[in-house]
Amino acid sequence: MNQQEFTRRVILKSMSGALALTAAGGFSFRSVGAEGPLKLWTIGVAKVGAKDWSAMSKQAGVKIAYNAKSARADEAIQKMVVGDGSKLYDALSDNGGGMEDALASQGAIVPLDVSRISNWKNIVPRYREGGSAVDTISHDGKIVAIPYISNADSLAYNYDKVGESLDSWGALFDSQFKGRAAMQNDFGPTLTNTAIYLKQSGKQDIVNPSDMTAMEVKGVCQFLIALKKKGQFRTFWDGFQNGVGLLASEEVLVSSCWEPIQIIAARKSKQDIRYGTMKEGHQVWNNVFMLSKGGKARGQEEAFYKLMNVYLSTWFGARTLKGLGFTPQMEGVNEYVSANPKDFDLAAKQEIAVRLKNKAARNAVKGNSWQNVFPKNMRDYQDWWAKVQAA
Repeated sequence: MNQQEFTRRVILKSMSGALALTAAGGFSFRSVGAEGPLKLWTIGVAKVGAKDWSAMSKQAGVKIAYNAKSARADEAIQKMVVGDGSKLYDALSDNGGGMEDALASQGAIVPLDVSRISNWKNIVPRYREGGSAVDTISHDGKIVAIPYISNADSLAYNYDKVGESLDSWGALFDSQFKGRAAMQNDFGPTLTNTAIYLKQSGKQDIVNPSDMTAMEVKGVCQFLIALKKKGQFRTFWDGFQNGVGLLASEEVLVSSCWEPIQIIAARKSKQDIRYGTMKEGHQVWNNVFMLSKGGKARGQEEAFYKLMNVYLSTWFGARTLKGLGFTPQMEGVNEYVSANPKDFDLAAKQEIAVRLKNKAARNAVKGNSWQNVFPKNMRDYQDWWAKVQAA
């Protein structure tokens, strides 16, 4: 099932609701001057500087109304394409691994004028024309999304207990860590990173770990099922706090996870929990912001561009890197940190420099594969992942 088919099915599934809206006159997106705050549908990590959105609002010079969303692709499509998303939200964030195409193709989001974002000139090269990630923010040759965080997900490990640096996904599958290994309970990153390992180590023939054939999916899942039945995995973790707790408590010594999990686990446990660079490669991803058709019709473009300018500022980049370890989407972060010693002491400056160096190393690994929200054989992914969970 490809992206178009997946989108079509989600739309058809909710068509009754859409018909009801049509019968009631539908939504009105009358073009008027902006009224009220910029209504965001996004995730909590999209902010820095304060526990609430006050610092972001101050930097942008706009009022912000935050509405929490999940990371489910089907929910975003249903809400924005056939639901009331454009009526409720001026802008939303989601994964730039197919969502920008799905939403733009249905007219739920609108093309952007990046000339209205002064910090666009500082965006990292991979988003510029001809760059490796330009397709994650564009549709039909037009920019439809602004990246604000990204990463190359890797392996966290307890160096104090392991006693050595780890540079291979093979550690997750090594019998010396039997019962002390964990992976994410999500077929996207878990199957992709496992496929990267199997491909690069020559254990299975896989063409594209981000978009596998039915037989490739089967092979990857059978590999995981066999290990799971032998007790290799302590668990498949769900949610941020679960991931942190497993590492901080020493319940697991090696875990595939998001970098913020490793950072918080290390702070919480005061142990030397590290985030490695895997020689086979990593799943690379970004999260992007998009302007809804309703937001444009309500005159919220100017507010949207002001906020996007903050997301592409070194003020935001330095803070999201220091706080949660997300990769900044602009150049000049080290220079900004050096110029603001009151906000970043020597220890923070050194920590940021090391993180940027490690991120550059992970992003340079040949075997990296970009996140794909809509693999062509989606049904096979879902069916075989259910078998992994049930094993």
